[in-house]
Amino acid sequence: MDSLSLFCTAGLLFGGLYWFVCVLGAAEQKGKRAVDLSGGSIAAEKIQDKYRQYWSFFRRPKEIEKADKVPDFVDTFYNLVTDIYEWGWGQSFHFSPAVPGKSHREATRLHEEMAVDLINVGPGKKILDVGCGVGGPMRAIASHSRANVVGITINEYQVNRAKMHNKKAGLDGLCEVVCGNFLEMPFSDNSFDGAYSIEATCHAPRLEEVYSEIFRVLKPGALYVSYEWVTTDKYDGENAEHREIIQGIERGDALPGLRGYKDIAETARKVGFEVVNEKDLAAPPAQPWWSRLKMGRIAYWRNHIVVSILATIGIAPKGTVDVHEMLFKTADYLTRGVKL
Repeated sequence: MDSLSLFCTAGLLFGGLYWFVCVLGAAEQKGKRAVDLSGGSIAAEKIQDKYRQYWSFFRRPKEIEKADKVPDFVDTFYNLVTDIYEWGWGQSFHFSPAVPGKSHREATRLHEEMAVDLINVGPGKKILDVGCGVGGPMRAIASHSRANVVGITINEYQVNRAKMHNKKAGLDGLCEVVCGNFLEMPFSDNSFDGAYSIEATCHAPRLEEVYSEIFRVLKPGALYVSYEWVTTDKYDGENAEHREIIQGIERGDALPGLRGYKDIAETARKVGFEVVNEKDLAAPPAQPWWSRLKMGRIAYWRNHIVVSILATIGIAPKGTVDVHEMLFKTADYLTRGVKL
């Protein structure tokens, strides 16, 4: 190959990589870039070992029943996936029903704003975000309601990311982030005017423990709204395919065990809440929440190629490919679960 051909080939390769990483690679302009993927607070050389450790949790099912084991397990998961989520999905780590004529980002914002509208709080009030992640919902809710939002997450890396995003958005005066376990929150009794959780309390080994804590820190009469992951009445625990799908979702999302929809209100009442309203946000006429997964298959493949290339040339940590593959498989389990 002559020098001109070699130069052109190299140019095409680097140009293609640049296109994948810098042009197509980021879901959010203000989020992560593919070249900055990390393992959160985990050192790069230990990511693969931590990934294996995460999977070993599911080889000892009885450990899932021990509440003292779960926080470390969830913390490890979010160290492994936070950068990938933020790069490939955005700053809000949850689903939302599709809204005709709206982008996924706009539908996500509306879904978050609905949470604070339901608890009926406004400027000057203090509300709690239970399991805030990197703070995407927190910022949307603070901006919409002008309430003061305090978020708690068990993952220190997410705390730092959330604080950085809050400052960048000019919302650090309304948004505070605390590193802590939502099963033992460092807040006084009766200290919040409202609370919400968005697809977060599913990480609790026992739902009554986190609901009890939320009930404790709320002022009398304050409202709490939670978007929960649940199985529907169509789930059959005796069906091998159903079990495989649910277990696949649990393994790929750090869930100690998915609960049935009937368990939610019952648990809330048990700890002292009055259940004002409950609704299946996935039932018709709601637009599908999973459309983003179906439409994102090309993006998943593209991102996996990017991650593989970056890991091969030493820019991304070695275990990142394994983590991304796990999330890719989890998306398949989720779409299979939807069909059933």
